[in-house]
Amino acid sequence: MKKKNKIKRFTNLAAGAGAAGALIAFLLLLNYLQLERADPLESTARAALLERLEAEPNNEALKEDIRNLDLLARKAFFNNQWQINTGAVLLLISAIIFGFSLNVLNTLKASIEMPEQDEPEEARASRLSQRGILIAGAILVLAALGATYFSSDYLQSFQASATKTTVAQVEQIEVVDAGAPDMESGTVIEQDSSAGFGQDTTAAPNQPAAESAPSASYPTIEAILQQHGSFRGPLGNGVSFQKNIPTDWDGAEGRNILWKIPLPQKGNNSPIVWGNQLFLAAAGRNSRAVYAYNRHSGALLWQQAIGNMSGSPASPPKVSDDTGLSAPTLTTDGIRVYAIFATGDVAALDLSGRIVWAKNLGVPDNHYGHSSSLLSWQEKLFIQYDTNKGCKVMALDCGTGATLWETQRKVKISWASPILASIGGKYQLVLSADPLVAAYDADSGKELWRADCMMGEVGPSPAFSDGLVFAANEYARLAAIRPGNPATVVWEQNEYLPEVASPVAANGLLYVATSYGVLACYDAKSGEKYWEHECDAGFYASPLIADGKLYALDMSGVMHIFRHDKEKQLTGEPSLGEKAVATPAFANGRIYIRGEKHLYCIGS
Repeated sequence: MKKKNKIKRFTNLAAGAGAAGALIAFLLLLNYLQLERADPLESTARAALLERLEAEPNNEALKEDIRNLDLLARKAFFNNQWQINTGAVLLLISAIIFGFSLNVLNTLKASIEMPEQDEPEEARASRLSQRGILIAGAILVLAALGATYFSSDYLQSFQASATKTTVAQVEQIEVVDAGAPDMESGTVIEQDSSAGFGQDTTAAPNQPAAESAPSASYPTIEAILQQHGSFRGPLGNGVSFQKNIPTDWDGAEGRNILWKIPLPQKGNNSPIVWGNQLFLAAAGRNSRAVYAYNRHSGALLWQQAIGNMSGSPASPPKVSDDTGLSAPTLTTDGIRVYAIFATGDVAALDLSGRIVWAKNLGVPDNHYGHSSSLLSWQEKLFIQYDTNKGCKVMALDCGTGATLWETQRKVKISWASPILASIGGKYQLVLSADPLVAAYDADSGKELWRADCMMGEVGPSPAFSDGLVFAANEYARLAAIRPGNPATVVWEQNEYLPEVASPVAANGLLYVATSYGVLACYDAKSGEKYWEHECDAGFYASPLIADGKLYALDMSGVMHIFRHDKEKQLTGEPSLGEKAVATPAFANGRIYIRGEKHLYCIGS
């Protein structure tokens, strides 16, 4: 090819790449400005509609408008993010082609002839014009790349900005002596005679418990099934084996309310129960604490402050109101109770309230706040730690806090909690996140199987029944998965999908509860929908199956109780009298509900 033709071709290529780059850069800047003007996490239109809904709770058309607006807002935001990421790649490609073409042109022109000694005025003007265009183009490209970077990180404005410690400090994981002088002091309240425990409560609460016994006798599966020691009950699966569960009460009038006590601090975690004790956690800007109550009387047995250990942030991370600083539910094995907070602080306490061990896992980078609940099995404490800066699942030694295993996960941030499922005669740890549902060996952390079937910001935890794992998320799908190598998706549907509440399954039936107030029942094996029921408020608390019934607590505090059956049979809708987002806990003849301001014990 002649040099003149080559020059012409690469001149056209450079011009085309430059024009394309300039156009892409301009569009990226427009996209950035649009995102800056409209906060994707806030919607004044949606807030106005929600205010109207409070005044018109039965306005079905208004409810539908809110759902549609929410869906459109989310789709628009994630579409903008896709456009920004794609535009950045195209801009980079255009810049590379442009630079390569200019380099080739310079080489070709240099090999033709030496420039004249006296550069003509026209040539000089042309050269200066080209230089000006290049400089302006470079500025535009750099501005667009900067806008791309800041747009991509927009959601992270809710990240843990309080972590002013260095990266090394944040990543540091250190077990601290429970008696360290910088640990906030706790308070042990003298236990009444009905507490059922004989621990000495006169000892200083921050002294280490006597020998954190690696040889402790951990409860059998039979003992675990008779308690409510984790989020959603035994093994975190949403099925309770308690009996004589109440079906009628009125919180406002006090009917069948055995006791009601004010909550000490904010927290969206659910109560757990073991023996005669009930446990909760709560947190404020300057405090994090675990509380133990006598479940029969509501008397406070003890409270223990958690924090001020190596790695703990000087001030708490930014979180949304829906999540808060104490969203993860505690877990207990009847030997110790375990807690984790949005700061990354995790601790084990004995049943008299003394800290056995405490450590910081690194402040989780989470734009809503960490909410994955804990789960324990034998000597292991399982933690799902899927954050913006890395995803992993780990097992800590219940007695010492030492890391037994840690497995990195190729997923995105998740707010779901792990469950344990007996599959093939062995317990597997099952987790849900975008883009997959996966199971891990409880003893080693080895991944056993995975199914690519999730997407979006996953909040609901999985469920397990009759050999199938169920996972769901709003704007994604509801999927039934048969574990194996490979795992297979047996069926899926997307008619009704939960945003926060986890699905629950037992005896061939599967239930989901949506944030827009619909309860739906499916055949667990085929996905056929048996019935649906629309409520006046949406669901954040997860539905539970107990005593042959389905219990679903909506955000207004109304409990919707159905027969656990393929035919819809509503048996009651008792009201708490205040808002509630936490999942209830069951004991024989009792229901424990954490409301917005009070803790309730319901019975007859």
